[in-house]
Amino acid sequence: MGLPNDSGDLSSEIDVDAFRRLFPLRFHERHLAESIRPDARPLGRARDTTIALGAVASANGSALAKIGSTAMLAAIKMEVMTPSKESPDEGCIAIDFHMPPICSPIVRPGRPAEVAPVVSKRLSDTISSSGMIDLKELSLVSGKAAWIGIPGKHSYRLHSSISRVDMMYTAWMQMVLYLMLRYFSAVAALSHLHVPAVSLNDDGKIVLMLEDDGQKLATEPVNKDKRKLTLRSIPFSLTCILHKNYILADPTAEEEYIMETLVTVVLDSTSQLISLYKPGGPVLAYTSAVQDCVALTRQRVKELQKIIDEANSGMEVD
Repeated sequence: MGLPNDSGDLSSEIDVDAFRRLFPLRFHERHLAESIRPDARPLGRARDTTIALGAVASANGSALAKIGSTAMLAAIKMEVMTPSKESPDEGCIAIDFHMPPICSPIVRPGRPAEVAPVVSKRLSDTISSSGMIDLKELSLVSGKAAWIGIPGKHSYRLHSSISRVDMMYTAWMQMVLYLMLRYFSAVAALSHLHVPAVSLNDDGKIVLMLEDDGQKLATEPVNKDKRKLTLRSIPFSLTCILHKNYILADPTAEEEYIMETLVTVVLDSTSQLISLYKPGGPVLAYTSAVQDCVALTRQRVKELQKIIDEANSGMEVD
């Protein structure tokens, strides 16, 4: 008796979990043929997204964002620096992305993740090119003092039923996995950021304005009151998978590993294109496919903007 040589013949003889592990691509394509995904999402729908502002009490701005089973923490600490001679009236935002071993099997204790500097650079470039922050707002004393915002970002992979697939990830796949969430958590933390009130003391140094027995210190105010940073053209992103004639929005780790061709689109809150990123893959990104990805990203921008607005409104009520 000959063994069947087609996965379609085997699908009726083995259980679903075994078929999924033995023939993952065939398993997913059967779902795609019916315009549904294994997690019951339509092809164009993103995973459930939540955000909690003020997650780090010691930071000037922070946010804990979660999309599906991946969570990321962004915390921003404001420090005073001496501005550069080229930009004496501007502060700056320094980006530092951390991937501790708990977040991914590809990260080993004792050595930094190879993708971390790439993620930091892409995030820094996106924030800069979007014009989201007016760096002049961070100036304190022209040529002498300005704020520097230092976002420390940590990513965590929560419980997932596909850990064996995660173990097979390459470094660039892991980097793309965090493209959407890194933008969202950083933007959320910046929206929660409060610039501290500071003053100029007798020695010409910038110090925090503290209260002493109910009275403010008698120093020359620079920032009279604690204030929120003004954000403009806020960037939001969406990663899509291109597979044959299908486009899947916000893929899971399993989908990314199996179908590989990814496109990440970054738009601002006015739907202007900020960035388009495609790290290889066997499928060509034709104009029509890119346009469909952009259309899905426009829908996602509205969802994420609403989530951030509601989170900020909740903080104001509290």
